[in-house]
Amino acid sequence: MASSSTLPLCTSKTPFSSSAAKYLFAKPSQLFLNGKRNQSFKVSCTGEHDGNLDAIKEGVVDRRIVLLGLGGLYGAANLVPLASAAPVPPPNLNSCGTATITDGPAVPYSCCPPKPDDMDSVPYYKIPRMSKLRKRPAAQNVTEEYIAKYQLATSKMKELDKDQLDPLGFKQQANIHCAYCNDAYTMGDKKLQVHESWLFFPFHRWYLYFYERILGSLIDDPTFALPYWNWDNPSGMRLPYMFDVEGSSLYDARRNPHVRNGTIIDLGFFGDEVKTNELQMITNNLILMYRQMITNAPCPLLFFGEPYRFGSNPEPGMGTIENIPHNPVHIWTGTVRGTDLGNGAKSYGEDMGNFYSTALDPVFFCHHANVDRLWNEWKALGGKRRDLRDKDWLNSEFFFYDENRDPWRVKVRDCLDSKKMGYDYEPTATPWRNFKPGKKSTAGKVNPSSVKPASKVFPLSNLDRAICFSIERPATSRSQQEKDEFEEILTFKGVKYDDSKYIRFDVFLNADKTVNADDINKREYAGSYTSLPHVHGPNNATHEFKPKEFNLAITELLEDCGLEDEDIIAVTVVPKKGGEVVSIHSVEIVLKDCY
Repeated sequence: MASSSTLPLCTSKTPFSSSAAKYLFAKPSQLFLNGKRNQSFKVSCTGEHDGNLDAIKEGVVDRRIVLLGLGGLYGAANLVPLASAAPVPPPNLNSCGTATITDGPAVPYSCCPPKPDDMDSVPYYKIPRMSKLRKRPAAQNVTEEYIAKYQLATSKMKELDKDQLDPLGFKQQANIHCAYCNDAYTMGDKKLQVHESWLFFPFHRWYLYFYERILGSLIDDPTFALPYWNWDNPSGMRLPYMFDVEGSSLYDARRNPHVRNGTIIDLGFFGDEVKTNELQMITNNLILMYRQMITNAPCPLLFFGEPYRFGSNPEPGMGTIENIPHNPVHIWTGTVRGTDLGNGAKSYGEDMGNFYSTALDPVFFCHHANVDRLWNEWKALGGKRRDLRDKDWLNSEFFFYDENRDPWRVKVRDCLDSKKMGYDYEPTATPWRNFKPGKKSTAGKVNPSSVKPASKVFPLSNLDRAICFSIERPATSRSQQEKDEFEEILTFKGVKYDDSKYIRFDVFLNADKTVNADDINKREYAGSYTSLPHVHGPNNATHEFKPKEFNLAITELLEDCGLEDEDIIAVTVVPKKGGEVVSIHSVEIVLKDCY
């Protein structure tokens, strides 16, 4: 397999006809850059529009038609939308069914929540004022007193499982994730999915918010705050001790055995152990964090994920942190696939390693607290890093029960500031900020005849080996102002795969010599794509895999590799896991507007 071999990376580039470069665009009224080779239109990267007439005239968005006759809260989700631009409504509990994917296998139990008596009158939630912020601590720094309090709260939540319909019970709380993430809910004629899109961060923030308040209410402590698994800091790169005590309410026996022996976590984990020492693993983790937080996330949509509107297909494209390290941490922690679970059942990654079961492991909430913290850390980096302004994102809604068992609907716009929600994070160091990959492969002259252009390589039916191709850039020698306004994006379109499997592939730019497939400490390393399984078994043969889009910001990388003036660059894609079930329709480079 590719993960254990030394693979040749690109050794040459070849001219690529400009007529073959066809670029998608969102703002047709914009002018071209005054660049040397600019054949592409600029594409909006922020998803910013107000849904008003002026925006429509400027071509910023598709023509927006107001959805008429939405009726009550739950009636809205069953209407066929009149336009693609619309916020996602809260789920239709009346239509909640067996959690699965289309034509796929059912999960072992129902994820549907209890229904309110009068669903159409469910009000909007108003965040209560708190005299003191709840401070979420780094898990590696908590006291024994805190651990005892957390264990007690979780035990009390698990006791509520005696009433299977109690919305505050541990299993019902876990089912929230299963229902939202494994197609139990419908949205028009589509399935609702909060992963792999711009809904990822706000959904999980609201989810943890109510979960945290429920735990606090069970022990009469309104100041109780969830811990965060600080895996982006070397001191937190092991499973937190509190989750590794047998007999504790925080323990899960179905985790991968390597979490119980003090193993340093692999933030790029793809199902197979990487043979390296602890220092190199820590180095790799910090490099991945730098790429995902800084290099590959200069624009809002690159960080949050692609737009997902009412009536559109789910899973349009995930943001950088959801991709890595969010997905690999799940896989690293979950059950080894194929493990005997008893009664002849075989594991498909339970608990953390599969969407439907992941919240059955209490460490899920500690993991996602760190993911949520990174939302704050990303905005603190400054520059173009800010919350989305698209009203369809701001007005998208979810449904939750609070600590009093009262049902509420909530909006994305009300969760943008964690302090206004009543909580904050105890600060820890972020060493990844200064961990840009520094090693550079030995440079050499490139032979134009040895690498095919992208038009000759794609569509690609399976990624069962490393592939190398050349691709033409839309503009070269750009000024700093042009770079500030428009990010250069390497875009993989129509990425399809079996979403019951672990997937990972790595991408390099103009790496002139061979490089070990496990070594990401190279300046030419652009980023990786990963996938966490959505279902607990193989897909039905008739299942139609949904195409995804994978975007890599490469402006900084081109500078670091001295490629700013190159008309054509070489790209190498290295499969690490599941490449035999991965297909890619096309690859192109576009300029996206970060404002």
